[in-house]
Amino acid sequence: MAQTPNSEARAGLKLISPTALYVILLLAVPLATVLVYSVMTGARGSVSLPITAENYAELWSRPVYGYIMFKSLMVALVVTFATVLLAYPVAYFVSFHVKPERKSLWLFLITIPFWTSYIIRVSLWFVILGFGGVLDSALAAIGLEPLNVASYSILSIIIVLAHAYAPFAVLPIFVSLEKVDRSLLEAGQDLGESRWVTFLRVTLPLSMPGVIAAALIVFIPTVGDYVTPELVGDGKEPMIANLIETQLLKLNNFAQGSAFAVASMLMVGIVSVVFVLLNRRFIGGQK
Repeated sequence: MAQTPNSEARAGLKLISPTALYVILLLAVPLATVLVYSVMTGARGSVSLPITAENYAELWSRPVYGYIMFKSLMVALVVTFATVLLAYPVAYFVSFHVKPERKSLWLFLITIPFWTSYIIRVSLWFVILGFGGVLDSALAAIGLEPLNVASYSILSIIIVLAHAYAPFAVLPIFVSLEKVDRSLLEAGQDLGESRWVTFLRVTLPLSMPGVIAAALIVFIPTVGDYVTPELVGDGKEPMIANLIETQLLKLNNFAQGSAFAVASMLMVGIVSVVFVLLNRRFIGGQK
């Protein structure tokens, strides 16, 4: 029995309804609430009309807010660069030097850090970087002065974030490297190219979509990370997430906090678009 267009539409609507409902309730509604709150007049613990742009004007009128947003962006970019730089050799080794039957085991081992709570992993870095910790004890054992890296908030935040998000960078790069046609590498070496030149001219360009995907995966959550600056930085180097938390939970200024959140999302969105355009350029160049 042939279905009419209306029955097909109803069947399609039923099919997508659970997914659409999930997206609307858990993604669209919270995001719309933040957008609406950001242009409302803020009172202590509530928002009300009239609609105003003062929340955004407040953001740009105080240099300290701009400094915190710029610092958050720079820290996220440095963490992204360091993470991808460290993750690429690991992914390359697993893809090119590990036997196929053992690759799944290596990927399994890479995910082991996820078995422990993120907060516990961040806190354990005090044991390594803090005064009298593992690093300082090792330096003292060879007669060097302790560094007490944990006292340098920004540096310790970058180190901990780079470690925390490393597995997220390894996996997409590995997938991209697995797609590299090995016959192209053999052809390059048959033409007299060295392994290093073949890597620069063949392997690296073909794996760039994975590199850019890894950078995007690391950059987006790093900008909004709240736990690491709070625990490792001891609140001395607040990031944009800490600023939003202060406005929403400590000052109960929902309107101002929402404006900061929207500004943060715009900042992340602009950088993400750059990553996506780069990805399209590399994908287009491979056609």
